Amino acid sequence: MSQRLWLILGALVLIGLSSGVSILVYTTVVGGSGEPSAPISAPTLDLNTPTPDPREAEIARLSTEVARLSAENAALSTAAAVEAATAELAATEEATPEATATPEPAAAVLFRIVPDESEVRFILTEELRGVPTTVIGRTNQVAGDLLVDFAAPGSSRVGVIRINARTLATDNEFRNRAIRGEILQSSRAEYEFSEFTPTALTGLPASVEAGQTVTFQIAGELKVRDITQTVTFEATVTVVSEDRLEGSAITTVQRGDYNLVIPSVPGVANVSEAVRLEIDFVAARVDE
Repeated sequence: MSQRLWLILGALVLIGLSSGVSILVYTTVVGGSGEPSAPISAPTLDLNTPTPDPREAEIARLSTEVARLSAENAALSTAAAVEAATAELAATEEATPEATATPEPAAAVLFRIVPDESEVRFILTEELRGVPTTVIGRTNQVAGDLLVDFAAPGSSRVGVIRINARTLATDNEFRNRAIRGEILQSSRAEYEFSEFTPTALTGLPASVEAGQTVTFQIAGELKVRDITQTVTFEATVTVVSEDRLEGSAITTVQRGDYNLVIPSVPGVANVSEAVRLEIDFVAARVDE
């Protein structure tokens, strides 16, 4: 091999090493320490705020339909439709007081997630130096409230679930710094927390008691950085006692939906687009 070729190869190696060192230094600087800025907490649920009655929305819809049809003042067929809609509205209003009586606030019990006994995880796959690898990021910095009505579970509510994304950690500190500095950007104050705001609970049973396990769905808005998407978690909750709940919830999101771009790093390839999100939690009764 000629001396010139050796020089070219040497230069390429030096450039590669220099690039790798630069990436390492940059990621180390911007990634931060992973320490939370403050103890984790989330907005509390108000015991005195009644659960919205879904029949109220239906009554409002029917009232709007009656007004629209009446205003058209069209032929007999339209008049018949008005009459039918009016009759449906009257029947709904008549059934509402008895069927949708709001439970007394005392029937609902407030539970709060216990961070030290809970864990949030993200799971994805990648090739690390050519080896298929499952990456799991974990944190116990999660908070949120659950308001449970044991007599009428459909009236239960789940408050905002807040996670300190800065504290998510895998088994690789270089990867952790890349997550904090470039992917989730959670080293920045405005992106330290991710939040899930529930909007609907479906699939709950007619009643629930101590010792029972229930499965249901929690739909809501998941915010990561400055992007919010609608997601649905499959949840399982066990009523261990009147003072303790244990549960889990799982969903899958796509990195592209949150513009989570993996930085180009030597040795890392084929990072999965799908990311599985999991939470295992314990919630303790709060007497306020």
